[in-house]
Amino acid sequence: MKHLKTLNKYFWKYRFRFAAGVVFVFFSNYFNVLSPQVTGFVIDFVQRKLNLPGYRPSANPPEYDILVQRFIDQVENISTVVKVVAVCGITILVLALLRGFFLFLMRQTIIVMSRHIEFDQKNSIFQQYQRLDTAFYKGHSTGDMMNRISEDVSRVRMFTGPAVMYLANLVFVISLCVFFMIKRSPELTLYVLIPLPVLAIAIYLINNTIHKRSERIQQSLSTLTTNAQESYSGIRVIKSFVQEKAMLGFFAKNTEDLRKNALSLAQVEAIYFPSITLLIGISTLLTVMIGGLYYINGTHDISLSTIVEFVMYVNMLTFPVSAIGLTASMIQRAGASQKRINEFLSITPDIVSAPAASGEPIKGDIEFRDVDFTYPHTGIRALKNFDLKICTGEKIAIIGKTGSGKSTIAQLLLRMYNTTKGSITIGKKNIEELDVSKLRNSIAYVPQEVFLFSDTVANNIAFGKHDMSNEAIQEAAEQAVIDKEIMQFSDGYDTMVGERGVTLSGGQKQRISIARALAKDVELVIFDDCLSAVDAGTEKEIIGNLDKVLADKTAIIITHRIFSLLNFDKVVVIDDGVIIEQGTHKELIAKQGYYAKMYDRQQKGNDPRDTDITTQN
Repeated sequence: MKHLKTLNKYFWKYRFRFAAGVVFVFFSNYFNVLSPQVTGFVIDFVQRKLNLPGYRPSANPPEYDILVQRFIDQVENISTVVKVVAVCGITILVLALLRGFFLFLMRQTIIVMSRHIEFDQKNSIFQQYQRLDTAFYKGHSTGDMMNRISEDVSRVRMFTGPAVMYLANLVFVISLCVFFMIKRSPELTLYVLIPLPVLAIAIYLINNTIHKRSERIQQSLSTLTTNAQESYSGIRVIKSFVQEKAMLGFFAKNTEDLRKNALSLAQVEAIYFPSITLLIGISTLLTVMIGGLYYINGTHDISLSTIVEFVMYVNMLTFPVSAIGLTASMIQRAGASQKRINEFLSITPDIVSAPAASGEPIKGDIEFRDVDFTYPHTGIRALKNFDLKICTGEKIAIIGKTGSGKSTIAQLLLRMYNTTKGSITIGKKNIEELDVSKLRNSIAYVPQEVFLFSDTVANNIAFGKHDMSNEAIQEAAEQAVIDKEIMQFSDGYDTMVGERGVTLSGGQKQRISIARALAKDVELVIFDDCLSAVDAGTEKEIIGNLDKVLADKTAIIITHRIFSLLNFDKVVVIDDGVIIEQGTHKELIAKQGYYAKMYDRQQKGNDPRDTDITTQN
């Protein structure tokens, strides 16, 4: 329950709906408990008026609710028994309609409130996902993250809606029924309520079991969701390697674990709920048996109408009391889910804007000073005492083999990670003192691993810039040499590319990603090995366009190949996180070192394109 305390802020936010819902719960139950009193009166009235055998007038007239008493005062003036019975029947129907009306209002307030809370929680979780840094995503599965925002929030909603409603209903039903039962016959009430302490002990003992098994179900569900998500995303790889049977085996194992945990919980609930019904049945039996003996013996001032009233009260208690188990289960499951949500929301991202972040435009020379970086999730030291200065407007090529640390430079510039040691400055300002959003908004980035959204081609190109015209989108596509192919699609720029761009080839996805970066039109552009899936002719055309587009921009081209068609101001060769050579193309060729040998192999055609691209370079 302590984990559910964090929901108090939502209850306070929607306090008027919540308060109105509680009032409606009270009135729905209030009109419900009046029916037994009207029924008891009409039975007593018919016995008295018709002087039926066995009827004995009560020594102490029953104390009815004030509304029922006023109704009785009016009805007793009616001359015939038939009319009294008819009026009482209509009254009971009206009471049922009033109860139904307030039940409707109750659901319109409490259940709607729970939907608002669900909406707020999902937004809070999604915002937290957006705040968290790359290191978090390296260590958590997509399935588990999806489970938090869907299944966990859904179970919490069952607490803020149905569980709260059932709990309020339970409190008012028991309070009103017991109050009027005691007023009617304290002795009979005592016997009727004897099973309730047993019920309370059973709830206490079984709830702990429900809570533990609910947590296991949540863990199993997260694993299953992760397995399914990975299978859907990697379906082409699975089919290519004919691993459908193996993946089905993994999925079957996970579903079997979930099935066992769910059945384990279901077994507890299967015993629990019938037991509650049994205890309620015992209460009814005690009412009829003890009340009947009192009536036959003429003791304790028990009449037939009293027994009928008590049977009706006990029946009213049946659902609310039997719902104790359901409500307890909802609360326990919500507690387990809210615990997971609280733990997630309490995570503080390492990458945040400085409190006094500068609001000035981000521009100027870029400088790496004695930078060391080690990936937190693998412990790999990607950069070692790295020093590099990039002047405004320069075109820099960063070349090295796979795993040399090339992409790490881009990740640190975008501040996806903080440096382990040293500093990175832009315009003599440490990037850790800059606003993160403004920093990233001032950089156009084409990553190694292209990601396209399940949207139109046009929206994917315009993703980094709002209110972009169709002409600007097409111009960016032309610069990336993808316009002609887009126009051949069935719907042109309005063609849906499918999840992660599944309907496009690797080269098409890369060029759309390049168009997206060029469309952003900013001063700093980073291309991270973005031409690996493009044929030689198209590559030459793209490089020719880039030479013009990047003329007045600062550009960092990260690659494992040499682009001799681009005029670079500086070529930086790195290996194992260290700069081993740097200078212009001519200077490095003249040195006859690593770069010259690499260029020579490439010119002779002995250096095929490396397709082993990773995101951790």
